[in-house]
Amino acid sequence: MASNLLNSLELSQRFNKPRILSSRQMNWNGILVEQLQSPVSTYEVELPAFSDHWLSLHLGNPAPMIQKRDDRLHESILYEGDNLFVPAGQPSYWCRDKSGVICAPLFICLKPELIQHVAEASDIDSNRFELLHSFGQQDLQLHQIGMLLFAELRSGGMMGKLYVESVTQILAIHLLRHYSTVTQPIASQNSSITRTQLQQAIDYIHTYLNRDLSLVELASVVNISPTYFASLFKQAMGISPHQYVIQQRVKQAKLMLSKTDLAIADIALQVGFSSQSHLTQQFKRHTGMTPKQIR
Repeated sequence: MASNLLNSLELSQRFNKPRILSSRQMNWNGILVEQLQSPVSTYEVELPAFSDHWLSLHLGNPAPMIQKRDDRLHESILYEGDNLFVPAGQPSYWCRDKSGVICAPLFICLKPELIQHVAEASDIDSNRFELLHSFGQQDLQLHQIGMLLFAELRSGGMMGKLYVESVTQILAIHLLRHYSTVTQPIASQNSSITRTQLQQAIDYIHTYLNRDLSLVELASVVNISPTYFASLFKQAMGISPHQYVIQQRVKQAKLMLSKTDLAIADIALQVGFSSQSHLTQQFKRHTGMTPKQIR
């Protein structure tokens, strides 16, 4: 994790909330996802401005919360799906009375560069817009994006960097569309990927299928912004880069199961799956059968 990304230990200490799960050791590019255990006791904390954007998604039972905005206190009850978004450079105040409610919010921290890259890909001057503070807003689409990252966190990063970076791009686009002063369309390109570029990307995937491929890596092969690459690839192929990689790994595994005597666990690693269980899960999803049944 980049050293200038929000220090999760500091965040959990300031909130007096122990960490339950953290992506810190997974080296996700520019994003940190953590679940913190909220105490039953009353707490009050005033946080300084951080250099990263951070988002809190409420999980669990309804919980009362007081927050300060524009020097005014706002009291609310947070429900499942409610979010609190604090842009980089903005301080925040949090207060909760003793309610007996135990919740475990999901915190997502983003490097500002991620948002800037998405903006620049849409020809938006990063100096001409700002992200907006949000408190207790119900946003089901944002909640769904958060739950995708949460599921990947709980799995220990099973789906890999390509998947996480794809979801992170969607998150950045959503924040620009709904939590900023930007008024023009985001990531709505009129260009297309050429056949040569598409073939270069496909050849690269096949050559390095066993690696933990990333969206940034694939986009750089054809010199296209990661924001555009994911959508242009899907436009040309009908499926996302991540789905295509999984499809090819299953196809290669099926061939190796039929033609070799290698252990299923070894095949899983050779075609790029993180484990035998990940191979089995995706294999059954794509073929309707397990690797053992094929063998």
